[in-house]
Amino acid sequence: MEYQFVISEEQEGDRIDRFAASLLEDCSRSYLQKLIKDGALVLNGSVVKPSAIIKTGDHVLISVPESVLPDIKPQDIPIDIVYEDHDIVIVNKPKGMVVHPAPGHYEGTLVNAIMYHCKDLSGINGVLRPGIVHRIDRDTTGLLVICKNDDAHQKIAAQFNTHDIERSYQAIALGTIKPLQSNADGIQTIHSVIGRDPKDRKRMTVLEGAAANHGKDAITHFCVLRQYSDMAHIECRLETGRTHQIRVHLSHIGHPLLGDEIYGARSTRFASKTQGQTLHAKTLGFVHPSTNEWISFDSELPAYFREILRSLDKTAPG
Repeated sequence: MEYQFVISEEQEGDRIDRFAASLLEDCSRSYLQKLIKDGALVLNGSVVKPSAIIKTGDHVLISVPESVLPDIKPQDIPIDIVYEDHDIVIVNKPKGMVVHPAPGHYEGTLVNAIMYHCKDLSGINGVLRPGIVHRIDRDTTGLLVICKNDDAHQKIAAQFNTHDIERSYQAIALGTIKPLQSNADGIQTIHSVIGRDPKDRKRMTVLEGAAANHGKDAITHFCVLRQYSDMAHIECRLETGRTHQIRVHLSHIGHPLLGDEIYGARSTRFASKTQGQTLHAKTLGFVHPSTNEWISFDSELPAYFREILRSLDKTAPG
């Protein structure tokens, strides 16, 4: 398939491989770099290197081969299974693990691991996402539900669609969080529209004005569990489940998550421990697809997260 672009003034100065990756969301940057090296991208009629810098008015032509669905193989990767029955599996995902395969990343995912553990998984989301009803980011840790059959998948997906799933996250946000608008319990709410950032299609952003017509409603409730001098330990509850919702919302109010280099600034403090945003999907609750009874699960904060809190506790006054 061929894609043609004319570089705008806002896009000038970017590398050609980074520009291509921002527009072709289904292709990884490494995959596009290989295509560029193989001559599949032409800039103003000439083959260029991935590091070529684009300018206003440049013409870009990219030829991407038709994708062929790979054979996703089970892999014997250790996973932390919190609960399992004939319908579902609850997994506590570690940091650094991608949930499902994607172009250029077909191994080492949670799907590869769960396929080794379970012989039967729901097929509603296709061969790349067997059993997957929802996902969390690669560097976010915590609880996920995986479905073993289509009936369970449909019933749990319906609860996600009607926002009847209970999910709480814990995170460490930067700065001193002042009350926005809270109830008597200290719960604050961020309500906005979230969509793709028009300047960087790999990122999500809060959309306002006319641009809000291209996004989705997003509601995050949060409270401060403990405020430190320059960071806050917070709990978030999702009313909706948009891509990167907590990360985008906290960044939008000026308190990006510790370690989040996409929605925040690079920080040297705890850099050796974070390896991405400090965010953990701690609890998960829903109506069981067969018993119709409410079930809920809780997970311990990962070791790196607890270590950071201990360090903050040592330097906190009082």
